[in-house]
Amino acid sequence: MQYTKLGRSGLQVSRLCLGTMNFGWQLGEDESHAILDRGLELGINFFDTADMYGGRAYEGTSETYIGSWFKRSGKRDDVVLATKVYQPMGDGPNDRGLSARHIVAACEASLRRLGTDRIDLYQMHHVDRGTPWEEIWQAMDRLVAQGKVVYVGSSNFAGWHLAGAQAAAMKRHSLGLVSEQLKYSLLTRHVELEVVPAAQALGIGLLPWSPLAQGLLSGALRKLRDGVDGRTTSHAAARVAEHRETLELYEAFCAELGLDPAAVALAWLLTRPGVTAPIIGPRTVEQLAVPMQALETTLTDDAERRLNELFPPVGNGGPGPEAWAW
Repeated sequence: MQYTKLGRSGLQVSRLCLGTMNFGWQLGEDESHAILDRGLELGINFFDTADMYGGRAYEGTSETYIGSWFKRSGKRDDVVLATKVYQPMGDGPNDRGLSARHIVAACEASLRRLGTDRIDLYQMHHVDRGTPWEEIWQAMDRLVAQGKVVYVGSSNFAGWHLAGAQAAAMKRHSLGLVSEQLKYSLLTRHVELEVVPAAQALGIGLLPWSPLAQGLLSGALRKLRDGVDGRTTSHAAARVAEHRETLELYEAFCAELGLDPAAVALAWLLTRPGVTAPIIGPRTVEQLAVPMQALETTLTDDAERRLNELFPPVGNGGPGPEAWAW
């Protein structure tokens, strides 16, 4: 396993992050524990969840499964634990968003479900345009001072949200954000215009979610031909049709390289500026094997050029304004 620092922090995390959105939704407790066991065996020390993950409203099932795994394994101190706050966790008007009240209450609830005294990375799951940054940082700073949160991150922010959040944190002499989770893959590159350069300038590490574009980049056409069950066949068949021509060329190119399409997609992300760790979401222990291959995959300049031809960046490529202007 390879390790790197999370953004400008001194925290060392694995270059793959184990996402647990499937826990409780598609996977039971024993299956979830088996994936956590194997992930840690492979050297993945970075686990990501959210209070709303789990498939049953307001129950925080994914966090509960991780908490029971900590109790069973005794491996809490071996893991960099990340979770999120923002989504509704109750029917009340204050059971959602990023008000100071909800941040503090949601953190306490997550700590109980996770069976731990601290969250290593507490992430805002979405920007809350109706709550001022001063209020948000007041709550986060309180949790950090109490030792319940170590670092703060964001998810699904625009570039100017990152800048605004950091400016408000600096006024409070706070560390601010150390990471941003963003939708980023060969098929989804618009974040390269503003979010990626903003994060780099501010020292915020990037954690791409959906790095395989909901399974489209994992050999979707081959799986459909072979009748292999997966996210592509069960949730995104229409998107396969939308991108079929490109995917055919992509899978043929990966075959020329002698590499699994998923490994190529992840290897490409690992070379992107500012990327700390793509978030993988295995549904079986066996599905951890291909992401590990990505760590050993080196893409040549010719291979990267071909990928840019197949999946062109937005505009002229790179950050704005050069991507759309002179």
